[in-house]
Amino acid sequence: MDPEAGSVTRESRLKIYRTTLCLAYQSFGVVYGDLSTSPIYVYKSTFSGRLSLHEEDDEILGVLSLVFWTLTLIPLCKYIIFVLGADDNGEGGTFALYSLLCRRAKLGLLSASDAPDDDISAYNSGLPRKETVASSILKEFFDKYQSSRIVLLLLVLLGTSMVIGDGILTPSMSVLSAVNGIKIKATGLHDNYTVLIACVILVGLFELQHVGTRRVGFLFAPILLAWLFCISVVGIYNIIHWNPRVISALSPYYVYNFFKKTGKDGWSSLGGIVLCVTGLSITPQDKPILFKVILIRIMNIPSFNLSGAEAMFADLGHFSQLSIRIAFTVVVYPCLILAYMGEAAYLSKHKVDLQRSFYKSIPEVVFWPVFIIATLATVVGSQAIISATFSIISQCRALKCFPRVRVIHTSNHIHGQIYIPEVNWILMVLCLAVVAGYRDTDMIGNAYGLAVITVMLVTTCLMFLVIVLVWKRNILGAVAFVIVFGSLEMSYFSACLAKVHKGGWFPLIFSLIVLSTMCIWHYGTLKKHSYESHNKVSLDMLLSMGPNLGINRVPGIGLIYSNVTTGVPPMFTHFVTNFPAFHRILIFVTIRSLTVPKVPLNQRYVISRIGPAEFRLFQCVVRYGYKDERKDSHDFESRLIETVAEFLQSGSDDSEVRALGMEFGLNQQQSSPPVDVAALGLENGISSRASKRTVRFRGVGCSKELEDLTEAKESGLAYMMGSTCILASETSSYLKKFVINIVYGFLRQNCRHPATALGIPHTSLIEVGMVYRV
Repeated sequence: MDPEAGSVTRESRLKIYRTTLCLAYQSFGVVYGDLSTSPIYVYKSTFSGRLSLHEEDDEILGVLSLVFWTLTLIPLCKYIIFVLGADDNGEGGTFALYSLLCRRAKLGLLSASDAPDDDISAYNSGLPRKETVASSILKEFFDKYQSSRIVLLLLVLLGTSMVIGDGILTPSMSVLSAVNGIKIKATGLHDNYTVLIACVILVGLFELQHVGTRRVGFLFAPILLAWLFCISVVGIYNIIHWNPRVISALSPYYVYNFFKKTGKDGWSSLGGIVLCVTGLSITPQDKPILFKVILIRIMNIPSFNLSGAEAMFADLGHFSQLSIRIAFTVVVYPCLILAYMGEAAYLSKHKVDLQRSFYKSIPEVVFWPVFIIATLATVVGSQAIISATFSIISQCRALKCFPRVRVIHTSNHIHGQIYIPEVNWILMVLCLAVVAGYRDTDMIGNAYGLAVITVMLVTTCLMFLVIVLVWKRNILGAVAFVIVFGSLEMSYFSACLAKVHKGGWFPLIFSLIVLSTMCIWHYGTLKKHSYESHNKVSLDMLLSMGPNLGINRVPGIGLIYSNVTTGVPPMFTHFVTNFPAFHRILIFVTIRSLTVPKVPLNQRYVISRIGPAEFRLFQCVVRYGYKDERKDSHDFESRLIETVAEFLQSGSDDSEVRALGMEFGLNQQQSSPPVDVAALGLENGISSRASKRTVRFRGVGCSKELEDLTEAKESGLAYMMGSTCILASETSSYLKKFVINIVYGFLRQNCRHPATALGIPHTSLIEVGMVYRV
């Protein structure tokens, strides 16, 4: 054996170990913010209802046993063992599951069928598996009943809307619970003061969002590690000092005994117990901490994001399966179990403190340090879900399921760190309203639990389809998965529904509003695209109109934005018939959002020629994944024109060519001087290139086209897009008229203008007004 080879192997292994441990360290402040702070309010919420009538040791140990088995079955077994394997090219979350079903099982409604997406590497990853009887039957069912696909999309959007609702409840619940600890020492403090302090902390938290997560998040991991250390040490002390017998509560017998003695009252308490697995966030977006830049620069790790049990799956693309599993099983899981056991040990001897057990169980000598760390930890958990809400709304916007909002990228180095001003201030107002309106963590907890368990149920349902349709496993395994985890979650869900009148109505109403908004926006957008597809004009018809209209070509490049991938959009036809002139070089640009996390740069642009070469007409389809960052207009136009230049240099007569960053080296005898693509003003077009590149070509025809492209670029660019008014047809139902004319019209008028969202300069914009009757 070669000693050098063995040394290299050992170094590689050591590097992998170091990287994994670094990622595991990062995850403490990124993934587990909410999950780790749940001991503050779980026992209080559980014993807040009729269960307060049962204050014997058996009930206290029964609650501990329920918490233990809930943490063991859901985060440890369901997510760590099973769900982490359902990644979409290394990405996780609800959109990852739906993306797998859209692509691998063809069940989606978000991606257009005419989009040229077959070449996307992310679409074709994974080894094909042989169809099973169950997968064939399910596919036939979804193919036969289009309504089943709509239900599937509604299920995903329901989970999404619940996560957005979680973005309101998590900060309210966490911060108010932590601040209430002051009452342990200041017993005469009025509730108004605790509410005021919580509101001040929340206002400060939301005010900090605009500076970016890199600046507010660098203390996340140390704070969470300090918090986990504190609650585990306090837990060990309480177990030893008050009641070592609580260890026996790990037996499932105590669960049976709990329900035997409490009956319906025990069932209703499940809405509080479910809070031990809170912190569920489906969106995989970034949450940086101090060492992220080092990891990104040195190890080429993309970015990070955060939340709790569901976030272990959501953040999979930013860490790794091994690092997530190590962090949870080695540190988070045992620390939480010790914390809950210690609190139960204290309660068994101090039943009078059931409503303030967490802070009462802290030894006097360390009370204030633990209280300060607890408050900081709740802010960390709140910061997590706020940024997660930004991320998921950005994803919904990219997939045309949410109105256009302003997305600010707060980091030039780390993709995915975003800030949405409109959403931030709406969340702040709603959080303040929840804190001031409820004033009680018990009622907030009822609402919080319902939002959390709904998201978990959505994941379980989607996992059933993934196991059968994507993994092609035996349907008995998928049924067993649903029975084991779904039945547990349904029991929690039913208990939470029973408390709808006690605060649980809030996430239902809010989620219904958000869900309706997303569905109406998606429906109106589909109707708009459908109108444009059915009313597009063929190029032959447009050119045949040329002599009659006297169409002239003016200098410059015209970028025509539309949703039509083939043919001429009705907006452009409407423009030409009223103003018969357009630019010397015309590029029809269609931007597609795909149900994949990222589209590689070399597969992002699809260039095709429209008509003969002398027409100088091109079609460009730009593909983005739901996690891709949209560049500004200057960067976009530079890349686009460079792509067209490379397409022309390729000398290909094919009807369609994918081109971006391709190297061309033709060795024929030079018949014309080389053209420098950088002369087109593209030297800064692709940031990864250290210097501008001279691309040499051969061929007189190609040279002429490139010269025209250079001249047109120097003459300037103009952007054209439609300013459409969508109205329901006269024969439509009253419901459709209300949805399209009023609700969708209101959303369209009050969201960001498409030109602003794309970063198009106002001075170069041409808007063509049209009325679409759908």
